[in-house]
Amino acid sequence: MEAVKHGSAVIALRSKNHLCGWSVFRRPLRTSHRLPRNFSTTRAVRVQGLQEDDYKVHSEVPPVTGGIVALGKFDALHIGHRELAIQAAKAGTPFLLSFVGMAEVLGWEPRAPVVAKCDRKRVLSSWAPYCGNTTPAEFELEFSSVRQLTPQQFVEKLSKELGVRGVVAGKNYRFGYKAAGDASELVRLCAEYDMGAYIIDSVMDRNQDAKDTASGDVKDKGQVSSTRVRHALAKGDMKYVSELLGRRHRLMLMVDESQGCSWSRHRVSAPKSSLLNLPPREGTYENCSVFIGDENIIQCRVVIDTAHIHLESDELKSCNKV
Repeated sequence: MEAVKHGSAVIALRSKNHLCGWSVFRRPLRTSHRLPRNFSTTRAVRVQGLQEDDYKVHSEVPPVTGGIVALGKFDALHIGHRELAIQAAKAGTPFLLSFVGMAEVLGWEPRAPVVAKCDRKRVLSSWAPYCGNTTPAEFELEFSSVRQLTPQQFVEKLSKELGVRGVVAGKNYRFGYKAAGDASELVRLCAEYDMGAYIIDSVMDRNQDAKDTASGDVKDKGQVSSTRVRHALAKGDMKYVSELLGRRHRLMLMVDESQGCSWSRHRVSAPKSSLLNLPPREGTYENCSVFIGDENIIQCRVVIDTAHIHLESDELKSCNKV
């Protein structure tokens, strides 16, 4: 087992009764954007923060109406994604617009997310100081509902169906069926539909060993990406992961005794199946913090082996059992 001495991580350990317990609420719409003439207010909207497959149908204006949406695949919520949110906040009310169900539609192998579903709200809240003290919200569309759209049809959907006032994208962004549209076409189409379009430069990876971590994808021009985060985690380089994310990586575990968890005076062990997001490679990680419940924060060492994740600390003996 390889010891990884540099970098750090955060572990959040909670019982099933407390993990992912988000509140869902409605915010009053704040916009002066005029709705399109043919606008329909009945929409199937995925509400972020519910269980994985929960949906609600609202007969109301979509929450992104009048807002500025950042376009991309927001798996890792890394510093490049944060720059998109910053630009969106400068232009209006910021949203991250992404697609769900891509893996199922395209036949991709299932894989753990970089950021646990129930931890995304916390990460976005940490971006508020960069975004004019506004926390970006998330809005998701089913990929199957947009997959066949041409670039023009996609922009038309944003304008007429969702009432979006503007979009933000990176200069390498592709959209539309078979990625037919590029950033320049996005600008042209947005002008046609009276929407703002803000294209920003990619945030580049300043790590000198980036080539060793990059995927080899021809689209990879050295920019920060979720793929780079995944490769850094696969190497166990937590310092590099933190640089790409702009924060310490946090693992989320949902545990109970029936899953084969064990607790001793100095060690908590849980099966990897209790993890809700992607861990680093097998090894030993120093200088970690564990959040047990909502109050206890303990400095610890994390050991990851083929089947389990172990938290080791002298301070565990003073905690109540989870």
